Amino acid sequence: MALRSDTVADRASALGEAAGAALRRPHNWVQLAKFCIVGATGYAVNLAVFALLVHGFDIYYLVAAVCSFLVAVTSNYVWNRLWTFRHERGHMAYQGLRFLLVSTVALGGNLAFLSGLVALGLPKVPAQAAAIALVTPWNFLANKLWSFRRRAPRS
Repeated sequence: MALRSDTVADRASALGEAAGAALRRPHNWVQLAKFCIVGATGYAVNLAVFALLVHGFDIYYLVAAVCSFLVAVTSNYVWNRLWTFRHERGHMAYQGLRFLLVSTVALGGNLAFLSGLVALGLPKVPAQAAAIALVTPWNFLANKLWSFRRRAPRS
């Protein structure tokens, strides 16, 4: 049993060291800023499409959230691939699939937060704005570390 806790402690320590090293790299902060700019445009697209569908077309708010997600995630993928993570380009289909999987998990979290906030009485558009903000940290980390991670060159 002591061996297992040593392994967990070693892994936790290594993870902490890696996180500390990552925080000291200016490139990571530049990437975060770019991701936030792309995300802000996606956020605006998401909210505009969501508001149009809910208020303009009277579509049920959770269906509208899925539709607005699809529009925003497409825009975000293109801009993150071309600009934010341009040096980490891999195969477009593989990165796209990973980005979609990460974004789908984020959508699940978004829908849970959105439902909860609306149930608490928050109006739908502000609830969607808050729900998107709540899933953004997950979205950045998962996309940076998995969808657009830099692969070591094969020897």
